Amino acid sequence: MASSQAQHSSGWRQSPIKSGRIGWTALLLLLGCLCGGTKLWAQGPPFQVDDPVPVDFKHYEFYIFGSADGTPAETDYSFPAFEFNWGAVPRVQLHAILPWGGIYPSNNPIYLPGGTGPSATGLTDMELGVKLAIIKETKTIPQIGTFTMFEMPTGNYDKGLGVGKVWYRLPVWLQKNEGKWLFDGGAGVTVVPQTGYHNFPYGGFLLKREMNKKLELAAEVFSHGGEGFAAPQTQSSTMIDAGGYWHLKGEDTMQLLFAYGHSIAGQTENYGYLGLYWTWGKNDKPDDKDKDSDEKKTSLLRNAMFSGHTLKNGF
Repeated sequence: MASSQAQHSSGWRQSPIKSGRIGWTALLLLLGCLCGGTKLWAQGPPFQVDDPVPVDFKHYEFYIFGSADGTPAETDYSFPAFEFNWGAVPRVQLHAILPWGGIYPSNNPIYLPGGTGPSATGLTDMELGVKLAIIKETKTIPQIGTFTMFEMPTGNYDKGLGVGKVWYRLPVWLQKNEGKWLFDGGAGVTVVPQTGYHNFPYGGFLLKREMNKKLELAAEVFSHGGEGFAAPQTQSSTMIDAGGYWHLKGEDTMQLLFAYGHSIAGQTENYGYLGLYWTWGKNDKPDDKDKDSDEKKTSLLRNAMFSGHTLKNGF
């Protein structure tokens, strides 16, 4: 959400998460985008559809990314933007995005009173959030959770780099894994208590497939209602986005994320995301080396006890 009067905070799912009507044609197009791994991971960046899966307890995620969202009325971008996620407690993730970016109104009289004013760059609205896993996935039941977000007014409202007030996203997401496929979907509402903006629904669904250990591809249908004349998305729009993940280091710890999308119904809109992702953390369960070492120590101690020998170096 951005404009000559305000801009949304950054990012992948960041054009305030959107919703609208999704038809059978869009569904068939989405399925046609995918061809049909191993372990599948939760969604979120680089897509606009999110997921209900928090970061693992005692684990962390960090992103450096750029994103853009534009309509004929205005184009906004975020770069550089930084995202940090922390598995603070089991089944709960804390989330923050610190974005820099810019706004480029078209100043076309067709879109009055929206899309007018000077271009501007700088710090935009910061995003804070809490993801909560409510129902865990089973063979028959999808995982269900919430990802409440608070957009803080850190951007300069007078320059159009911020909304000027705290605004909120209140979604419910679900996820289901089936073999090599992953499905995410959900919907929510964005609440923007500021002049020139509307509260609006948003939602969508996504399918992902792991092609091999290095590459995962996905496509989504994402929709939103009209956001008000102070935002670039003055009318509702339904989009199809496609992208994926290229694993740069190992299978999990570092990835290149990319996505591009275009509207298929409603207001013309484009979306793009490119970023780098890192994850790390502490495992409570010992790895195989630790297990082998513990078993060796136990064996040595047992032999020493029965032989009457004294072990050195702490064994």
